[in-house]
Amino acid sequence: MVFQEHILRRDLIAELNARPTELLWSPVRISYLALVSSGSAKADEWNHLCALLQAYGVATSPTPLSHASHDLGPFRIKYERHSEFARYLFIAPLAAERPFDEVALAQVPREWLDGLVGEVITAMHVEVRQHVSFEEDFTLALAAFDGEPLVGAEIGDGMARAMTHCRIEDDGFGRLLFFDRGLTPRQTGRMVQRLLEVDTYRMMALLALPIARDLSPFLSECDKELAEVTSLLATATSKDESALLYRLTTLEASIENRITGNEFRFGAAMAYNDLVSRRIDELREQRIKGYAPFKEFNDRRLAPAMATCQTVVRRQESLSARVARANELLATRINVTLAEQNQELLTSLNQRASTQLRLQQTVEGLSVVAITYYAVNLIGDVARAMATSVRYLQPDVVMGLSVPLVMVLVAFAVRRIRRSVNHH
Repeated sequence: MVFQEHILRRDLIAELNARPTELLWSPVRISYLALVSSGSAKADEWNHLCALLQAYGVATSPTPLSHASHDLGPFRIKYERHSEFARYLFIAPLAAERPFDEVALAQVPREWLDGLVGEVITAMHVEVRQHVSFEEDFTLALAAFDGEPLVGAEIGDGMARAMTHCRIEDDGFGRLLFFDRGLTPRQTGRMVQRLLEVDTYRMMALLALPIARDLSPFLSECDKELAEVTSLLATATSKDESALLYRLTTLEASIENRITGNEFRFGAAMAYNDLVSRRIDELREQRIKGYAPFKEFNDRRLAPAMATCQTVVRRQESLSARVARANELLATRINVTLAEQNQELLTSLNQRASTQLRLQQTVEGLSVVAITYYAVNLIGDVARAMATSVRYLQPDVVMGLSVPLVMVLVAFAVRRIRRSVNHH
């Protein structure tokens, strides 16, 4: 069949299958590292990984990939690149009887480990062992964790048992014991991956907690400043409005700057928290008497931290909305003040226009008199010139008789001119 294929179809299918579960045959030892780094570090991470693969004779791709898995002989390595961090899984056979006497990371060249890109957010040594008996499992657990309180549960509907102390040892790594009670290699790999993802996503979610704690005093100060401004706003005069507007806009800009700076971190924390809950549900836990299961530990330790972050986010948004409302109220008051000032200005302009009209009418009267005066003088000059040739013509009489007529004509002409100007 010939059909038009979507340009992204194969890329999307490749993305769905980009991170297959690593097969684990017990007994096996695993070292796990998750390193936080920016997206721009992807090329450096890939080049560093390629240097290790090439040292063991493995061909590499020049284009950075988001996933790679290779058997290098002494150990297997699995690499995954995520949006904020990269994960490395080192897998080696397990031969030691005492838990964690040997770790998979010991097989990896030290100089290569020293050159890893990013900052470690999660480091864990895992041992997957065959289940023998309940008593032997707990004997090994007590030896591995020095009698510390454990978090653990039956997982996979009772087909495996996992235990950890959720702490960091002197070497900077946590510890996880996994007892296989009949899982397939793929199921074992999937369960171990979920346990490691729970720890990684939990740490990534907790990155928002210090930000929330730092924000709380800042929000309290902003709340106090807003209360003071709104209190002054109730009794403020027009002279105070400019200073209050400056304080409100400064406060609003400060809050919005904090929101912009931490919005991604809080959003990511909520997303990681959802992933933690989902991965724990996928473990299908059954309680071991006397031990806290992973879900209970998560609800007791992670849930309060996420509640704190959510409270800070809601408080931040509420404060921003209240500042915006106060800003709108003050802006309305300023607009009313400006409208009153404009009304006073228009009244003053009307008064000035009325005065100008009266002055114009006065000037028009004076203009009629002045024009009449000059026009009558011109008539007098003409009459005196004609008196030499016309008998009985008296220039003074002519000038006196022309005054009313000239004044009426001039007044009529000035009025016509004023009407024409007003019309245009």
